[in-house]
Amino acid sequence: MSPRRNHPKSRSGSQGPERGGDFTFSGGSGDIVEDHPDGIFVVRKITGSSSNKPYRCPGCDQVIPTATPHTVAWLEHDVESRRHWHNACWAKRNNRGPRTERTRNAPRY
Repeated sequence: MSPRRNHPKSRSGSQGPERGGDFTFSGGSGDIVEDHPDGIFVVRKITGSSSNKPYRCPGCDQVIPTATPHTVAWLEHDVESRRHWHNACWAKRNNRGPRTERTRNAPRY
C-alpha cells in the first residue's frame, strides 16, 4: 500500500478573479464574497459535521436535514437576510423562473 499524499488541492481549476470569475475571498473564516445581479452576497459553505439543525431552503422550499452539507448566504451589509440553501439550489438560483402555483386543471400559459 502506498503512503497517503497530503498535498493541498490546487486552485488552478477555480474561476477566481484572475480567470474571469465574479467572486473573491474575504476574511479568514472561509467566507466568499460573490457579486450577483441582485446584490453582493457573502457565502459560506457548511460541512455536514457542523450542521446540527434542519433548515428550509428558500430555493426549493424543502427541508435541509441535519448533518447535510449546504450553503449559507446573505447580503453583504444585511446579516439578517442570511439563508441556508442546498448547494445545488444556490448554484442554480439565477436560472429559476417565478414561482407560480396552479391548480391541477389550470392551463400552463
